[in-house]
Amino acid sequence: MPRSRTRSTRARAHTNGRSRRASAAVLISAAALVVSVAPATAAQGASPPGPAEVVPGQHTATPGMVQGIREEAPGAGSAAEAARAYLAGKQSRYGIAAPARDLDPVGTMVGGGGQETVRFQQKHQGVPVLGGQYLVRMEKKDGGRVVTGTSGQYFTGLRTGTTAAISDDLAAERAVDAVLTDLRANKFTPRPGSEESEPQLTGTARGLVVLPAGGGVLARHITVRGKDPASAEPVAREVYIDAQAGYPVLQYSGIQTFGAPVTPAGTGPAARAASIPAPAPAVRLASSPASGVAGTGVRLDGKPVELQVDRDETRNAYVLRDRSRLQGDNVLATWDARGKWASDLVGTWPEDILEVASPTPAFGTEATDSGAVDAHWAAGQVHDYFKNNFGRDSLDGHGMTVNSLVGVTDYGQPYVNAFWDGQKMVYGTGDAEYRPLSAGLDVVGHEMTHGVIEHSAGLVYAGQSGAMNEAIADYFGNAIENNVNGTPTDSPDSGLLGERLCRTKAPRDCALRDMGDGRTTAKSFLGVGFGTDNGGVHLNSTIFSGALWNIRQDLGATVADRVVYKALTEYLTPIDGFTQGRAAVLAAAKDLKVPASGLKAVQRAFNGHGIAPGWELALGVDSDRLLDRVNTSNSRVGAGGGWWTASQSNEAGSEPYSVWAGRADGKGRLKLMSPNDGRYHVNPATDGKTVVWQAYGAKGVDILARPLTGGPVRTLWHTSRSVGASTSVDGDTVAFPYYNYGGRPGIAYLSLKDPANVVQLGGGTYHRTYFPSVSHGKVVYQDMQRVAGRPVTYQYTTRVVDVSAGTDTVVQEAAANASLGPTAVNGTHVYWLTDEKDGDGSTALRRSGFDGSGVVDLSPEGGPDALNAYDLTVSEDAVTVGTRTYDPEFRNESLAKLWQFSATASPSDDGARKGRVSCNRGDQLSAAAAAGGQVVWIDATTGVSQVVTRTRPTGRCA
Repeated sequence: MPRSRTRSTRARAHTNGRSRRASAAVLISAAALVVSVAPATAAQGASPPGPAEVVPGQHTATPGMVQGIREEAPGAGSAAEAARAYLAGKQSRYGIAAPARDLDPVGTMVGGGGQETVRFQQKHQGVPVLGGQYLVRMEKKDGGRVVTGTSGQYFTGLRTGTTAAISDDLAAERAVDAVLTDLRANKFTPRPGSEESEPQLTGTARGLVVLPAGGGVLARHITVRGKDPASAEPVAREVYIDAQAGYPVLQYSGIQTFGAPVTPAGTGPAARAASIPAPAPAVRLASSPASGVAGTGVRLDGKPVELQVDRDETRNAYVLRDRSRLQGDNVLATWDARGKWASDLVGTWPEDILEVASPTPAFGTEATDSGAVDAHWAAGQVHDYFKNNFGRDSLDGHGMTVNSLVGVTDYGQPYVNAFWDGQKMVYGTGDAEYRPLSAGLDVVGHEMTHGVIEHSAGLVYAGQSGAMNEAIADYFGNAIENNVNGTPTDSPDSGLLGERLCRTKAPRDCALRDMGDGRTTAKSFLGVGFGTDNGGVHLNSTIFSGALWNIRQDLGATVADRVVYKALTEYLTPIDGFTQGRAAVLAAAKDLKVPASGLKAVQRAFNGHGIAPGWELALGVDSDRLLDRVNTSNSRVGAGGGWWTASQSNEAGSEPYSVWAGRADGKGRLKLMSPNDGRYHVNPATDGKTVVWQAYGAKGVDILARPLTGGPVRTLWHTSRSVGASTSVDGDTVAFPYYNYGGRPGIAYLSLKDPANVVQLGGGTYHRTYFPSVSHGKVVYQDMQRVAGRPVTYQYTTRVVDVSAGTDTVVQEAAANASLGPTAVNGTHVYWLTDEKDGDGSTALRRSGFDGSGVVDLSPEGGPDALNAYDLTVSEDAVTVGTRTYDPEFRNESLAKLWQFSATASPSDDGARKGRVSCNRGDQLSAAAAAGGQVVWIDATTGVSQVVTRTRPTGRCA
C-alpha cells in the first residue's frame, strides 16, 4: 500500500508563489539548545549529581546529548546489558520504549580508569535505521557502573512499516539503472573508436534499511560495483531504493580518496541524507610462514629506514609482512599491484597479486620506486601512533590485518591518488611530478584513519558527515607526520597535506590542502549535490579540519589529539554534521578535564571557522526562491510558457515525490499536478499548457501528462525499465530518453492526442540515440549508428525531426574524434554541445538552422574564454549552459555554474555573450529556460536544494 500523505498541510504552505521559510529551529543545531532538567535520584554508591545538561535531539524525543550526570547503571552483566537497563529505567528522559528490542550493541570501547562507552545501533521493527546510533558512557565503580553521559541520534518518530513491496532483484535492477542514468547524465556520447561498451555493473543486495526522514522510509540498500560503460572509470555506489515504489532515493560513491576526483557535475540537487557504509569485504590474511625478520629499505626521499619483514619459504624470498605489531596470523602487509587498474581494485581482492618481495632483507630500488618501502614503513608508524597514544589495536581496535597495495594505475596510465575501500589502502603510481602517493606519511595516515573512522563513528562519506570524515582523516594523517618528523604545531607548514609528494615543486606549491590557512570558514561552505565530490566531502573538509588544527595549535598536540580521538570514538555518530561535530569535540574536552581557558580556545577555533549554531542561515544568494527545500534526488526542473515545474518531497523528505507547478513571475498559488498514489513523480517539463513527467512505481515507469488548467492525469507510455531525466514537451509533442534491456540508450517521441503512436529511435546494440529536446514541432537529438563495412565504424550526427512533415534531417556530422552533448531547439535554430578536442577541458556551444545551414560556435572550444559546458537550455532570446571547470583544487569557481548567451546574435556582435546567470556559491544545476533571459534552476548554495530563478543574468561575479 502507498504511504499516506497529508496534501492539505503541504498545499497551505505555498502562497504568492513562495514556499514558507523553514522554521529556524529546524536549521539551528541542537547544540544551541542546552537546558537543565531535574536530576534523577542519586543511586546508592554514586556521587551526588548536579543538574543534567540535556541537549534536545532534532526531530526526536531522545536527547542529542546528556552530560553532568552520575547515575547508576543497574545490573552486573556486560557493559551493553547495563547500558540498556539504564536507558530502560529512564524512559521519561530518553524516550526509548524498548531498549532490549530496538538497540543492538555494536561495540564497547574500554578506556583507563574503568571507563566504558557502549555504542548501540537503532532498529525499527528489526530493521537497522540509517545513522541511528546511541552511546552510553559509564565508569566502573565499587563493583557496579555509573553512567556519566549519553549522546547520539535515536529517532523516536519512526512509523513506517517494514514489509517491502519490491524484491531484492528488482531493487538491484533499479539501482543499476539509477547509477547508469547518473553516470550518463549530461555526459557526452562516446568518441568514435571508443564506443560505449555493454554496462559492466552489478548490484548486490545489502538488506533493508529505514531512512530516518519523518516517519521513516523503508529502503533496500544495494551496492553497485563495476565500470562506467563510457569512460571505464571505477564505480562503487551505495544506492537506496524505496522498498515500496522502487525509486532510488539516494546514491553516493563509496570510494574514499585522498584527493577529490574531478568528475562532471550531475543533475540531481543536493541530497538530504547519507548512508551507512557498505559492510567491508572479508580481509584477506597473509600466509603464515615462520617468524619476523628485521629488514631495511630506502624511502623515496632517500632516507634509509628499518622494516619489519618476513621470510616466505614458499617463494624463497623475504616479503613486506610485519608480524611484530599484531597478534596471531594478523599482519601489516604490503602488496604489489603490478600496474593493475584502480577500477579493478575497488572493494575486490585480485587473486594473482603477491606481497612485495626481495631476495634479501634489504629491499632494493624496485621496492623504493614503487612506493612499497614508504607504504610499509608508514603503515607501521600509523599503527604505532594509535596504539601508543590511545591503546587502539589496529584499525578496527581488535587487531585486524592491514593490507596496502602499491603500483596502482589509471588504466595503465599514472594514477595520482590513493583510497581506502573498506578493506585495504590503495596507492597510485604517481607521475612525472608526483611520487607514488604512499611517499606521504600524511597520505598513509589519512587513508588508514578512514579505516579507524569506519570502525568507530562510521561517519558516512557524503555531505557534512563525509566532510568531517575527510577532516578527521586529514587531522590525524598530519598529526602523525608532524609527530614523526618533529614539526612544531606553530610551523607555518604544519597544516599542509601532501606537501612531500612532489619531485620538483616546493612543499607549499605541492600541497593539496592546508588546514592552517585560516581562510576556510563556514562562509565559504559550498552547497553541492552528491554528484559533486560526494556532496563536498573534500570541498568543505577544511572548514572543520581547520578548526581542529587551530585547537591543536592552542591546546598542544598531546591534549588536542586525545580530544579529537575521544570525540570520534565516543561521541560522533554516522550522519552527524558540523554542528554536532563541534558539540562532540567540546564534550570530549570537558570529559578530559581541559581547563576553562582550553575550552574557550576550542570554542574560539570553531567560531573562527564559522561553525556555530545556525551557521547555515548566514549563507546568502542573489536569486529568488520559488520552491524551498525540495528534498528530492535526481529530478530536474522544467520551464516554459511563463510557468515552471519541479518535484518536491515534504520537509522531512519522507514522502514520495510530487510534481508542482507555478508561475515564473512568482505570483499566485502553486498547483499540485501529480496524484497521491505512492509513486515517485519526477523530471517534469512544461510548455505553459501541459505538464509531463515520469512516475516510478513497483511495476515500472510511466510517462504522465496533465493540463495546467486541471483535469485527469493521462498515461502516455509505460516501461518496466528506467528512463532518462530530460523529459520535454511543446504543444502536441512529448520527447524523452529511455533505456532498453542492457542499458542501451534510445529516445522516443509521441503525440499528446495520440500517445499510442510512439516513435522510438536507437536503443540497440548498433544504433543508439541521446539528448532529445523538442520545440515548435521539432525533435532534436544526437545519433550514433554503425556503418556497414570493414573495419566497423560508427557515424555520429546531430539530427532534427520535423514531426508533422515526417522528415529526419542531419544537421551536422560530427568531426573525427568528436563527442556530442545535449541539444536544445527554439523557433529559429538548433543548439548543441560538442567536444572536438579530447582532454582540453572545454567544449563548444554550436548553433545552426534546421537544415544545417549557418553553423556557428556561440562559444568556441578554444581560446581564453572557452567554457566546459555540459548542460543546455534555450528560450527564443537566450541560450543558457551549465558549465564546470576541471580544477584539482575544487573551489567555488570550478563547480557547476550557469552562463548565458544571446540565442540569435552573431558571436561577433557586442553583447552576444551575456555572462554569468548568478553568483551564488555552490552548485547551480538543472537549468530550464523561461521567457527572455529568465532561468529557473536547482540551487544548493545554502546546503539544502531549492528551486530558484533570476529574470536576467547578473553578468560578472567577483
